[in-house]
Amino acid sequence: MSGNAGGGTNATRASAGAPPPKPTRPGGSLERVTVNLTLRSSQALDEAVRLTGDTKTDAINRAVQLYAFVEKVIDQGGSVYVRDAESGELERLRFL
Repeated sequence: MSGNAGGGTNATRASAGAPPPKPTRPGGSLERVTVNLTLRSSQALDEAVRLTGDTKTDAINRAVQLYAFVEKVIDQGGSVYVRDAESGELERLRFL
């Protein structure tokens, strides 16, 4: 999923003798990726941006991190639940 598969910007910088880009966030440099969203996912992204005020990039970053966390919990035999605000009932979160 890397955006540099065709020998793009990073290869050009390296051959020109320029130093590699400096990390702009803790944990390393940024990686550019291209994704194709379904209509449903695109609408969900717009809704997340509207609800949080985050940028699309920030919303996608948070979604990927949350997805990895949930998958790790499930992989280790755990479960993740959400509580309905009105009824207080718990519902188990599942990914199909």
